[in-house]
Amino acid sequence: MSRVGKQPIAVPSGVTITVDPDTITVAGSKGTLTQFTMPDITVAQEGAEVLVTRANDDPKVRAKHGLMRSLINNMVVGVTTGFSKKLEINGVGYRVAAQGADLKLNLGFSHDVIFKMPVGVTAAIEGTNITVSGISKQQVGQVAAEIRALKKPEPYKGKGIKYEGERIIRKSGKSGKEK
Repeated sequence: MSRVGKQPIAVPSGVTITVDPDTITVAGSKGTLTQFTMPDITVAQEGAEVLVTRANDDPKVRAKHGLMRSLINNMVVGVTTGFSKKLEINGVGYRVAAQGADLKLNLGFSHDVIFKMPVGVTAAIEGTNITVSGISKQQVGQVAAEIRALKKPEPYKGKGIKYEGERIIRKSGKSGKEK
């Protein structure tokens, strides 16, 4: 049995879960999320808990068991508290500003980079820090990764966009110079 999959999901008050044969819908104070169900995985709501079970011990079904439980748990957490990722911009002249719902980034290119924020994800700017937040964990992580990919941190001076707390392994640079 999957160690993750066999754990019940606690449903807090104010969250409604609708289990259909093909989809699972979780609605809460922050919004609504929908996820399709996987074959041979059964989702059942019993009181204030949701249980995820599997039909057999086939390796592919076993792999999906814990995944389905994690997806549903992330949906419950998303509609109650939400998710956020923080990014830091390092570099001389590197700036970020809000342009409506989008981001306008100065990243050392000859032009400004306009990043269009998708529906359901917001970005808050504090100086050179960006906080990406929303109710879908997958969507928040994807948007943060796309923003980071605009200018990844380079190993010599550490300039670029990095996650908060990310450690950049630095290189020494030129060392063949005689003194």
